[in-house]
Amino acid sequence: MSAAGFPFVLVPLAVLVLLGVALRPRHVGVVAPRRLAVLRATLVVGTFAVATVEVLGALQLLTAPAFALTWLSFLIVAALAAVWRRRVDNRIRERAAAGLPGAVTAGGRTPPSLAGVARSGVAGPPADAGEASGATATVGTVTVGPDRPAPAHPDTMPDAATTGGWRSAASGFWRTASRGERLLAGTVAGLVLVELLIALLAAPNNYDSQTYHLPKVERWVAQGDLTFWATAIHRQVTIPPGAEYLLLHLRLLTGGDALHHLVQWAAGLVCLLAAARVTAQLGGGRRAQLLTVFVLATTPMVTLQATSTQTDLVCAAWVLCAGTLALDGLRRRAHLGDLLALGAATGLTAVTKTSGLLAVGPLLVLWGVGQLRLAYLDRSTTRRRAPVAGITRTVGASVLILLVAAALVGPFLGRVYVEFGHPLGPERLRESVPMERHDPPSVLVNALRIGHTALDTPLAPLREVSAEAIIGLAGLIGVDPQDRAITFGREIFPVASWYPDEDRVAFPLAGALALIGAVAALRRPARVSPGAAGALRAYALVVVVAVVLHTAMIKWQPWGNRLILYALAASVPLAGLWLDAFFRCSGRVASGVRGGDPAGTGGRRPVAAGLAVTVLATCALAGVLAVSYGFPRRLVGAGSVFTTSDWESRFIRRPQWAEEYRWAADAVRAADARRIGLSQRNDDWEYPWWLLLRDADGNPPDLLALQSVLDDRPPDDPASVDAILCVGSRKLCADLVPAGWRLEFRSYVGYALPEQR
Repeated sequence: MSAAGFPFVLVPLAVLVLLGVALRPRHVGVVAPRRLAVLRATLVVGTFAVATVEVLGALQLLTAPAFALTWLSFLIVAALAAVWRRRVDNRIRERAAAGLPGAVTAGGRTPPSLAGVARSGVAGPPADAGEASGATATVGTVTVGPDRPAPAHPDTMPDAATTGGWRSAASGFWRTASRGERLLAGTVAGLVLVELLIALLAAPNNYDSQTYHLPKVERWVAQGDLTFWATAIHRQVTIPPGAEYLLLHLRLLTGGDALHHLVQWAAGLVCLLAAARVTAQLGGGRRAQLLTVFVLATTPMVTLQATSTQTDLVCAAWVLCAGTLALDGLRRRAHLGDLLALGAATGLTAVTKTSGLLAVGPLLVLWGVGQLRLAYLDRSTTRRRAPVAGITRTVGASVLILLVAAALVGPFLGRVYVEFGHPLGPERLRESVPMERHDPPSVLVNALRIGHTALDTPLAPLREVSAEAIIGLAGLIGVDPQDRAITFGREIFPVASWYPDEDRVAFPLAGALALIGAVAALRRPARVSPGAAGALRAYALVVVVAVVLHTAMIKWQPWGNRLILYALAASVPLAGLWLDAFFRCSGRVASGVRGGDPAGTGGRRPVAAGLAVTVLATCALAGVLAVSYGFPRRLVGAGSVFTTSDWESRFIRRPQWAEEYRWAADAVRAADARRIGLSQRNDDWEYPWWLLLRDADGNPPDLLALQSVLDDRPPDDPASVDAILCVGSRKLCADLVPAGWRLEFRSYVGYALPEQR
C-alpha cells in the first residue's frame, strides 16, 4: 500500500463524521436520530463515490490525483455543512433558553403530519433505545392498521436528541443495561472487532473476485475510464459495478488491495445500525434492538461476508437503508431530503445488485401507501374530500425518487444497452440467473429448493429426507426438480450448504427465527408490538413479498444463500421483535407463578424461554465458529491469517495454482514482454496477473484479451502481442499460439513466447 496515499483513506471517514453532524434530523420525535444521521451520511458518501467514478470516468480521469482532489474538496464542503449546522442548533438553543417564539426542542419543528397524529389519537412506538439516557419520551406515529396505545416499555430508553453525545449514550446504556443485554452487546462488539482484524490481515481471496470483481477495478485503473473492453469473462462488464466503484476509490488512494475488505466490513456495520433502527421504528425497545443486532451479527453468512470482497453485504446495507427510510414515511410527510435519501438508497441498490430491487420495490410501495394515508389524515375536519394536493405531492415525490435512482444507475445501464442492445445485458446473462418459468408449480418447487439450501443443517439424514420430499412433491405436480429453466447452469439439487463457506453457508437459526417472527407479525402483531401493530404487519407483508418475488425470479443455485442475504437482513428485525415479545411474556408468566398465579402455563413458559436462550447461545457459537474456522479466511487452523503468507492466502481455494501463476509470470517478465495476451475462459482467474505483472512503480500491465464475448469489441491478434499467458485449457491456448512460438503448460497455467525471446 502506498504510504503517501494512506492518509487519504481517512478523508472519506472524516467526511462521514462531518456529514453525520450536518444531517441530523430536525423533527421532534424522530426514532433513533443519531442512527438516522449516520445512515443519511452513509447514503451521501455512497452516492458521492458512485457519482465521482461516473463523472471522472467520462472525463477519462480515473487517476489517484483526481480522486484525492475530489475527496479533499468534498471534505471542505462537509466541514462547512457541519459548522453551519452547529451554528443553527446553537441559535435554536439560545432562542429556547430565552423563551422566544419559534424556538423548538430537539433541534427541529413539529411536522404537520404529527398534528394529524394528535387528532388520530394513536400512540407511538418506543423512542430510540440505546442512544441516550434520562426521562422517558413519547413520540407520535402513524402506522398502517389497527394499532392501540402502547404501555410504557420496560426496555425503552429515551430519544437521544436532547441529551449528551455518543459517549454519554454508551455509558448510560452500560449503566442501565441488564446482564443479558450486556452479554448481547459484548458478543456483537467482539465479533465486529475480530472481523475487522481478519479484514485487515487477510488478502482478497474470494473466487468471484479473482475472476471479475477485482479485474474490472484493475482494468478501470489501466484505462483511466469506464469504457467496456474485449474480454472472455462477460461478468466483468455486465454485472452491476456499484461495490467495485467503492473498491476503486481504495485502489487509487492506496495503490493496492490491502484495504479492500473494509468495504464489506463497513457495509456490515451499516446493516446492524439500520436493522436496529427498523426494529425501533416497529415498536421495539432496547432489548428487541439488541436481539435483532445479535441475530444478524452472529449469522455465519454475515460474519464471513464482512471480511470478503463479495458484494452481497453492500447490497443488503442499501436495502436496509431503504427500509428504514420507507418506515419513516409511515410517520410523517416526506421532505426533499427524505426523497433524495430514498432515491439514493434505491439507486445504490440497483447499481450494486439488481436483485436487491425485489425488496426495495415493495418498500417503496409501502412508503407510498403511508404517504397517501398521511395525506388523508391531514385533511380538514370540515372538508372530507379526497386530498388532491396530498395525492399530487405523493406522486411527484415518487417520480423524484425514481429520477434520483435513475441518475445513479442510468449511466451503467446506458453503457450496457449500447453494447448489448438490452439494459440487462446479453441473452446468456438474462437466461442464466433469472427464472425462465413462472407457473405456480415451478415457482413452488424453486421456493422449496431455495428454502432447503438456506436452512440446511449438519444433520445429513434431515437434509436427505427433506430433499427427497421436495423431489417427490415436484414429481407429483409435474415439475422436474433439475429443470434448466429453474436451475442455474448444470447444478444438481440438493447440495450440502451448512459448512462455513462465504459463498454457500446456510442460516438455519436466523432463517427459522425470521420465519417465526414473520408469522407472528402477520397473525397477531399487537402481541409482538402493541404500539405499532399496523406498521409491523405491513413491514412483515413487504418482507414476505420480497422473498416470494426472489423465489419467483431467481433460479436455484448452490450459492444462492448469499444472493438472498438482503432479504434475510431485512427480515431479522421481525425475529428480534418476536424474541423480545416472547421473553416479555415469559417474564410476566414467571412473575405470576411466583405470586401464586394459578395459570396452567406457568411451567411451560420458563422451559420455552430456556429453549429460546439456548437458540441464542447456539447463534453465538455459530458466529464464533464462522470467524474462527470459516473459509476461505479464518483465525485458527490451516490457512490461518496469522500463519499464511499473503500470496498463499490468495490461493487458499486453489493452492496448486499459486506456484504456476508465479512461474508463468516470471517467464514473461524475463522476456521483457510489454503487450501480454490472455487466453482464458469465463470462470478462470485473471486477477493474479494484474498483481504479478505490475511494474516497479505499481503501474498496471498491458493485458489484452485474445478471446472476446463482446461482438463489437474483437479480441487482439495473437501475433500482435509479445507474450501469451494461458489459464485453464491447453488446447484453447495452443490454437492461439502463432507459428514459431514455444508453448509451456503445466496443470492449469501456461505461457507462450516467440523463439527469439
